[in-house]
Amino acid sequence: MEELLYGRRLLRQELPAEFVPPQQVEEMATMTIQDHDVRCLRCNTVTNKTEALLPRGQFFCPQCLTLGRVSTLASFYHLPEPNQFPSDRQPLTWEGTLSPLQEACAREVDQCLAHHQEHLLWAVTGAGKTEMLFRALAAAIRRGERLALASPRVDVCLELYPRLQRAFGHQQICLLHGRQTEPYTYRQLTICTTHQLLRFYHAFDNLIVDEVDAFPYASNPQLYFATQQAIKPDGGCLYLTATPGKALLQRVRRKQLTISYLPLRYHGHLLPEIKVRLVPKWRTKLGRQRLPQSLIGAMKKRLNSHQRFLLFVPHVADLAPIQTVLERQLGIPVTTVHAADDHRLAKVQAMRDEQIDFLVTTSILERGVTFPEIDVLVLGADDAVFSTAALVQIAGRAGRSVSRPTGDVLFWVGSAAQNVTGAQQQIKFVNRKGRRLQR
Repeated sequence: MEELLYGRRLLRQELPAEFVPPQQVEEMATMTIQDHDVRCLRCNTVTNKTEALLPRGQFFCPQCLTLGRVSTLASFYHLPEPNQFPSDRQPLTWEGTLSPLQEACAREVDQCLAHHQEHLLWAVTGAGKTEMLFRALAAAIRRGERLALASPRVDVCLELYPRLQRAFGHQQICLLHGRQTEPYTYRQLTICTTHQLLRFYHAFDNLIVDEVDAFPYASNPQLYFATQQAIKPDGGCLYLTATPGKALLQRVRRKQLTISYLPLRYHGHLLPEIKVRLVPKWRTKLGRQRLPQSLIGAMKKRLNSHQRFLLFVPHVADLAPIQTVLERQLGIPVTTVHAADDHRLAKVQAMRDEQIDFLVTTSILERGVTFPEIDVLVLGADDAVFSTAALVQIAGRAGRSVSRPTGDVLFWVGSAAQNVTGAQQQIKFVNRKGRRLQR
């Protein structure tokens, strides 16, 4: 059972009741106490002493309570990562092929992981980033390294896990996220949410962080700290994204981060471009139990032609009234989904299995999930909840399959907005670069 502690820092309550810490276990402090503040050594949050005070002059961290309370009353238990894995000289069972452009990126990624560098793979949505990792992952497994692929979103992890398990058929892969009931297992390759990295310490020779621009990772210094803590001191980190933020690009310009760039999708087609429909005061109409006729017409057209699609809306509060109006105007049951939906995973799987023709969703499905041959509709795309990067990702749900490499991306807006204009410009920018490669 000591494998539970390899490369991890756990509180006593996170271990099985019958677990007896081995003699060589390291007991580590959970917090550092300063004059006016305390700092959590799990999430790096600095809290004023008055906000973190417990009885008898003890302190706790209010930031990462959901993972179990860190306090000065407790210690972390840790065992250094021993890399005790069976030898696997042929870990890759995937028999697919890469395009020449994908192959070039895959070679660069392989070299970066071999030298434990920090590297950015900037590839448009649908470029086949996962497949471009296979060569590097296989080489690292042959070297006996411990690896993790982390994403901010549970849905992305659930999409990646079966793909990686098929590609590495002889490997037992650990899947970690907050909603699972299966116990943790020590494995050479782990797929996890970025929050789960908070429990690792100097575990991974190479860590891959997918969708680094996505909420909550992009705006969360605690998760960035967790990433750095989870990697061995001499380990490497690969960042994956279709929409890198200013901070990453600044590091590239400063030569602090190497980069691979792919502006074409794996099937060689460009990204579908965004078409905008102006619908002033659509929320007023929704209050009167009506929706824009152009939206209803677009949905009916796709239902009649058996064209599957996603309809994105800005807020969870929008789902119920929109569902009511749509069920009345379309005359069919309508399925909605959002991040806190208890049946979220089942609904997404039903869409994957083509048991339903469309989902009405918040931005929870903006990235990391693939539904072949779909169109994308967005109502209220000008809402501030949608960043430019989010809109680019949402648009990227269309045209992802070889069988239908194009698709419609339609945005309904109440007025002109910078986030929508920015998304249109970004897609046109990468398409211009893609056209040069097509020639």
